[in-house]
Amino acid sequence: MIDDPDRHASKMAKKKAARDKIMATKTGEKGLVIVHTGKGKGKSSAAFGMIFRCIAHDMKCAVVQYIKGGMDCGERDLITARFADICEFHTMGEGFTWETQDRTRDIEMAQAAWEKSKELIRDPANRMVLLDEINIALRYDYLDVTEVVAFLRDEKPDTTHVVLTGRNAKDELIDLADLVTEMELVKHPFRSGIKAQKGVEF
Repeated sequence: MIDDPDRHASKMAKKKAARDKIMATKTGEKGLVIVHTGKGKGKSSAAFGMIFRCIAHDMKCAVVQYIKGGMDCGERDLITARFADICEFHTMGEGFTWETQDRTRDIEMAQAAWEKSKELIRDPANRMVLLDEINIALRYDYLDVTEVVAFLRDEKPDTTHVVLTGRNAKDELIDLADLVTEMELVKHPFRSGIKAQKGVEF
């Protein structure tokens, strides 16, 4: 800790000069492939935060939900009620795999969600497309990861950001992505008998 204000100011000036030098080299822009994965909470929450940023900047965007189905979802309720003109929202899943217990149906729904996803990503008007819980569909091989990676690599418009969430992201997807964040589970109230709560989990 530096108590001398002059020493502190000098140190911060040096840090700022070094930072400005680094920032001057960062001039590129591109549509990113962003993956949120890991066992920790917050993957979809962080992704919806980016969707709301797009909405705040008046940037057209879209969401496809792969797994959550008819569950309550505060983000969906808010977007469809107030921002449907700028953000399309498609809930294509029918619930978690242990609830549906019908692999054939789950595959059909995932394939339909992927077709809708491709349509939305191909539309250059959409600056960001969130594929919520697609990693779950890929994990269970409801979708072919090779096809998904090839599409994102070869057909995604240059300025479109695509965000993919869910645990156990496939290595092929991580290799392709520009930004990957793994949410680490340190502590969770579920382990102490606390159920999912409105405003925190949904």
